[in-house]
Amino acid sequence: MADVAADPSDRTPDRGPGAPAAIDAPAAGEAERHDRARSIPLDVLKALGDNTRYAIYLELARSPIPLATADVAEVLDLHVNTVRPHLERMRDVGLLQVETSARGGVGRPQHRYSLAPDAPSLGLEPSPYPTLARVLLQAASAAGLDRDELADAGRAQGAADAEQWPNDVDVIDALIVEQAKLGFDPEVIELESSATMAFAHCPFRDLAEAHPHLVCGLHRGLVEGLVGSLGGARVTRFCSLLDREPCQVELVVR
Repeated sequence: MADVAADPSDRTPDRGPGAPAAIDAPAAGEAERHDRARSIPLDVLKALGDNTRYAIYLELARSPIPLATADVAEVLDLHVNTVRPHLERMRDVGLLQVETSARGGVGRPQHRYSLAPDAPSLGLEPSPYPTLARVLLQAASAAGLDRDELADAGRAQGAADAEQWPNDVDVIDALIVEQAKLGFDPEVIELESSATMAFAHCPFRDLAEAHPHLVCGLHRGLVEGLVGSLGGARVTRFCSLLDREPCQVELVVR
């Protein structure tokens, strides 16, 4: 593994190719980005002025789910002892928020990091899709669409997703990948003739809490459409946020 030494000091380090462009002198056409950077606190700019920290920040910004220290280390090919102080430095200046779960092993809570709600975008503006999804759900609710109608739409998309997979793919493996791509952080327990997939993270949690029947119905449809099209399994029960937390799907494997 490559190993980049942590930089605990507050001095502005030398900037290489990976350093954030927002703290460089503005080139032609970059005046707006430079103006945005001037409004960012100095300690934040210094934290992101380190190439390794900026690379970590980019990975967390791109990830649909919070990442553990080991996850970041693996993606960037760094040692966890290198990544850990960088994460803590960024949390100290308000760039990151951390959640704790017991998924790291018995007696060892695991820290998972994501961008803080008020972290500067630095050109990493959020996707418009959450806003579009919120507007569409409000419209669907106002139009009187019910859970089954949204589930039908989800099944159509799930079937379309299934067309991208080869005929001999294991349906559980495909479902894991598709749900991970959506940001649901799936975890599976497989038995001889059944499987239970729990969704440890809901990327649409705020929408699901506001419109549980619509959002969870759509999610159920996505799962059923993929599984039904690929074959090899059948959904027997889908537990939404209304039923349990985390939500999960139970399948019979044929």
